[in-house]
Amino acid sequence: MLKVTESAVENIKEYLAKNNITSAIRVVMQSSCSGMSLGLGLDDKKESDKVFENDGVTFLVNNGIFTTTGAITVDYAKSSGCGCGSGSSSGDFTVSSEKKLGGGSCSTGSCSSGSCGC
Repeated sequence: MLKVTESAVENIKEYLAKNNITSAIRVVMQSSCSGMSLGLGLDDKKESDKVFENDGVTFLVNNGIFTTTGAITVDYAKSSGCGCGSGSSSGDFTVSSEKKLGGGSCSTGSCSSGSCGC
């Protein structure tokens, strides 16, 4: 299951219109030094995808991801302005899962500390 908040849909629609993009939005699983996380990208539909439509925006999720993640939520929140995340002063998209994703490690400890320098 994919839940996309009203705020996320509004901001995605604004971004797509501003940049003249007609692509679907893909929820992706990515690996980093702090472990597995979920993110968003632009992509075309594949056979293995589950398709979700929300207020004119198409979201794609590889059907196999749900085994690892459980339900997925896409949200958008105003940024705290401290420079974390995307560095945007207006806000950040977050993609979270019902199940905890596997963690990683980093030799400096900064990746897994969650502090991101703020």
